[in-house]
Amino acid sequence: QVQLVESGGGAVQAGGSLRLSCAYSGLPDSNYYLAWFRQAPGLEREGIAGIYARDGFIYYAEFVKGRITISQDNAKNTLDLRLDTLKPEDTAIYYCAAFNGPWLGWPSTLPEKWFDYWGQGTQVSVSS
Repeated sequence: QVQLVESGGGAVQAGGSLRLSCAYSGLPDSNYYLAWFRQAPGLEREGIAGIYARDGFIYYAEFVKGRITISQDNAKNTLDLRLDTLKPEDTAIYYCAAFNGPWLGWPSTLPEKWFDYWGQGTQVSVSS
C-alpha cells in the first residue's frame, strides 16, 4: 500500500521561506516519479516540481523556477520542497504525488492524470 504524508506547511510572510517534506512508502521499485502539486483557492491543481527517483531527473514549472528546489533522500524515502521568496499568490494546499513507470521525459506541464498516489496535502499561507 502506497502512502504519502506531507508536512512542513504553515503561515509565513511574503519574502520568507518554507521547507515541505513528504514521507513516502510502499512504492514497489525505483522506477517512479515523485512530484509536488499545489491548489490555490478557486483554482485547479497545478504541478510545480517533480523528480524521477531512479535517475534524479528534475522538473520545475516555469512560473516557479528559481524560487523552489526539489530534493529526494532515497535512504529515508522523503521528498522535500524548499520554497523561497514566497509571495501571497503561493498560498495553496501543497500535495505530494507519485506513480510508477519507466522514464518518459518531463512534459512542458506536469499532468495530474499521470499520478496514481496522493498525500492529504499541507497548507501554505503567505501574507503580504
